Amino acid sequence: MSLLDAQLPAVREDAPSQFVVLTVVAIVLTGLSVLWSFVDPRTIEGVAVWMKPLKFSLSFAVLFATIAFVETRLSEQARQGWALQIVVWVMAAAFLAEMTYIMYQAGRAEASHFNFDMPFNEFMYTVVMFGGAVALVAGTATIGWIVKSDKDADLSPAMREAIWLGFLLTFVLTMVVANYLGATGRFVGVHPEGAPTLPLVGWSGVTGDLRPAHFASLHAMQALPLLALWLTRGGQTGSVRTIRFAAIGYSALTAAVFVQALMGFPLIPLA
Repeated sequence: MSLLDAQLPAVREDAPSQFVVLTVVAIVLTGLSVLWSFVDPRTIEGVAVWMKPLKFSLSFAVLFATIAFVETRLSEQARQGWALQIVVWVMAAAFLAEMTYIMYQAGRAEASHFNFDMPFNEFMYTVVMFGGAVALVAGTATIGWIVKSDKDADLSPAMREAIWLGFLLTFVLTMVVANYLGATGRFVGVHPEGAPTLPLVGWSGVTGDLRPAHFASLHAMQALPLLALWLTRGGQTGSVRTIRFAAIGYSALTAAVFVQALMGFPLIPLA
């Protein structure tokens, strides 16, 4: 038995997956953010205070739901193995720490990101939130490695490759884009208050905005498995080579959007 397959005490068979529980918690926080936005009209830099908790909790719901689905395809040995059990607790701690601080700051009508007004805010942003973000994407990459290593997983070769590469790309691309974004800020150039933005996402329509590249980097873990799901529809086997080429193309697209922002151009000009 390998270290990967070494097991912790068995979890009750009727107990919900921990990633399912995290998905439900994130959905509940999304609902609370929506409800509070109806009774709290305050804004931060022209944006509703509960918009950031809403976006983050929704993003977490998608993240954990994706992992929960992947987990159902793993062998029992991998699901009960120490590697996955450690990852879920690390990711849960990072998720709860980030959402607690983001919602706390929303309640105070203060920014959670790029807020260095007080030592506490600076510590939370540069240490706790940065560390949490690294833990989350590193956990994602680790799960990709578990999928690749689990030879008994109920996955076609194309789907296994898509999950492994998608989860790995989420880690690599996010570390590049998010680190730069965190160090420099969202915009490359000047985004005047009140300038046009893309609906829902709020990306700048007048200057370079690093968030589209950040969005693309985060969702490689969904894009490639969805492609594999489409390729294997109707019982087809799909192609591992196609998935690998798609991974290269997705990386190139993310890099292009990133470079476009660095050049000061918006994703979609609105003015």
